[in-house]
Amino acid sequence: MRVIKLLIPILFFSCNSTNQEGLKVLGKLDLKEVSGLEYIAETQKLWAIQDSGNKNIIYNLDENGDIAHEVKITNVKNIDWEDITSDTEGNLYIGDFGNNDNDRKNLAIQKVNKTDLDEKEAEASYTVSFCYPEQKEFPPKRSQMLFDVESFFELNGNFYLFTKNRSAKFEGDFYVYKVPNKEGNHAAQLITTLKSCKVFSKCAITAADISPNGKTIVLLAADKIWLLTNFENDNFLQENMVQYPLGDFSQKEGVCFKDSNTLLIADEKSNKTGGKLYEFDLNRLKTK
Repeated sequence: MRVIKLLIPILFFSCNSTNQEGLKVLGKLDLKEVSGLEYIAETQKLWAIQDSGNKNIIYNLDENGDIAHEVKITNVKNIDWEDITSDTEGNLYIGDFGNNDNDRKNLAIQKVNKTDLDEKEAEASYTVSFCYPEQKEFPPKRSQMLFDVESFFELNGNFYLFTKNRSAKFEGDFYVYKVPNKEGNHAAQLITTLKSCKVFSKCAITAADISPNGKTIVLLAADKIWLLTNFENDNFLQENMVQYPLGDFSQKEGVCFKDSNTLLIADEKSNKTGGKLYEFDLNRLKTK
């Protein structure tokens, strides 16, 4: 009995600890494959989605990662939902643009009105369809597999998408595209090319968000983040993109700003690891 009593506080600490880089575990997720997170400050609600092979449902999670509410989106399928974002009015947008094999021609973003988020079922109010003009083959050659996306946000009436480079010789390059937040079919506009780092498992971009004040972009990978600052409109420059370690390697797929100084991060369950909701305090970076 004495051994059991000693183990209990140790286990409790391990589930709520903060590592030296500042990544704090908030709780275990009810969902196995969280592929996107978005926090709406007005309602103080955290929303999550799952990717291909899962239901066409958006989930409201509580502060521990438990499911508090579900909304089934009845008029669209979950082909490969990879990220979720919101506009300043509190409407949600589902990024159905996962494209592992670079062969999709039905890339879409689905809008869910804020007035429907308390319901059990809702319809996507409109669809933003788009294509990449630079892609000429479906799929392209292995050396040109640059058209998967798992990351986006909405800003000033446009969506900004960050590609996940799946090329045979991964060098860390990824595209940034702009798509107007308007119903209909659009050609995505290539804004720039940026670079993360050179190891696919640790450097491929899996999620993105922009801070509530519109001044900081966060990009996520398995064990690190990049903060992109000092931009005007969509003038995103490599020299303004700074890398920071998270001190933990896992299949991290969701990131969002809770406020301008706090990130929420989720990883997928894999081989008895992950499946957690984390908090990361950006103020710690300012003191280093």
